[in-house]
Amino acid sequence: MLFDSHAHYEDDRFLEDLDSVLSAMPAHNIGYIMDACTEISDIDKILCLADKYPFLYASVGIHPHSVKDIQEKDLDILKKAATHPKVKAVGEIGLDYYYDNSPRDLQKKWFACQMDLANELRLPVIIHDRDAHKDTMDILKAHHAENVGGVLHCFAGSREMAKEVLNLGMYIAFGGTLTFKNSIRPIEVAKYVPLDCILLETDAPYLAPEPNRGKRNSSLFLHFIAQKLAQIKGIDVAEVEKATCENAKRCFGIEE
Repeated sequence: MLFDSHAHYEDDRFLEDLDSVLSAMPAHNIGYIMDACTEISDIDKILCLADKYPFLYASVGIHPHSVKDIQEKDLDILKKAATHPKVKAVGEIGLDYYYDNSPRDLQKKWFACQMDLANELRLPVIIHDRDAHKDTMDILKAHHAENVGGVLHCFAGSREMAKEVLNLGMYIAFGGTLTFKNSIRPIEVAKYVPLDCILLETDAPYLAPEPNRGKRNSSLFLHFIAQKLAQIKGIDVAEVEKATCENAKRCFGIEE
């Protein structure tokens, strides 16, 4: 059974066929999905999906692209939403210095504030890091990520950074980029990271794996990533599926 540790089914690209896509999951060995929040305005949609589909869980958080619009009261909205029984993480939070859609000082401020919220709520974090490796690690360490755990989603850092992440007791997630033909660093890191510290993700509808690169992604493509990781590790794909599913359940505190 597979666990997609990061997807966005509230995205408009699923408007026309969302129910048919999600209803197909059990028949395709997708046992769990974490729908990662990025906007305050998406929280109600995500929680409705979590109520409707037993296998779908939720996080609450504000993506670095959107923190330019945060107000203090928004943290109270996140805190209230986190009382929902299907909410299992704070995220997607972090830093994005590639697009810089929000000023970097605000990205760092609200990343730190949401880390503090995760510590208050005792929930793991889902971290977005793009071209901001040092500042991301500095904030994770300063705000005691080791106390709550979590995952670096769509990991793009080096082996050395991966070691720092593992030292904090956090997980590293690989998605579609692991399957790309020119994907050298993710493969190198995947070889290094122990299987019991790895999660799989799609980041649907983004970053569809080969052979579907360029198409709308969904959790139905997760098995391509599992197959690639099995190839990299030199083990059976069933072992990858079982281990990464158990890892994700442990990361997010899902006991069923």
